[in-house]
Amino acid sequence: MLNTLSTRAIALLSLAAAAAAVPSTAAAQVGARPSVDVTAEEIRTVVQLPGGGDREIKILDMGKYNLGIAVLRRGALKPGQPVRAINHTHVAEVYYVTSGSGTLVTGGEVVDVRPIAADSELVTTVVGPGNNATFKAPQYSRVVKAGDVIVIPEGVYHGFSEVPDHIEYVSVRPDLSKVLPAGYVHPSIRK
Repeated sequence: MLNTLSTRAIALLSLAAAAAAVPSTAAAQVGARPSVDVTAEEIRTVVQLPGGGDREIKILDMGKYNLGIAVLRRGALKPGQPVRAINHTHVAEVYYVTSGSGTLVTGGEVVDVRPIAADSELVTTVVGPGNNATFKAPQYSRVVKAGDVIVIPEGVYHGFSEVPDHIEYVSVRPDLSKVLPAGYVHPSIRK
């Protein structure tokens, strides 16, 4: 699970993603909130809910863009099966792996492309519009593990070809098109 070092890394990762998304100006800071926290306790609460998968924790209105913070947990996945792929047409992702490992594949050739239903929670709340597909020939394959940071640009297909036991990661999602609902807070941590 998350420890103090991971929490610091998540905070730095969030700051870096926000800074990279929109150049800072003195005028943009007038009236802005000084900071927003996503605590280790909030992340633990959301990741420990039954079902695993992709869960948005908070979506922040940063003025010119929105910023989503999510947690994902994937169970074991044996190699040799068709590799599912997904892309997000308006939202980039920055992963910080907190535990476990897996073989991540990105880019390349996909087949059987299917748009994700516009009314699905994945589109309305988690990552915005995108597509599911199957990898025919991934461009890049590598093992990722706890402590690694991965940046996936908008539109790039990605997925896991193998997960030996599990992989858990926090995803920071710069949303320059504002397709995600600003102000969202996962129901399990609303106060």
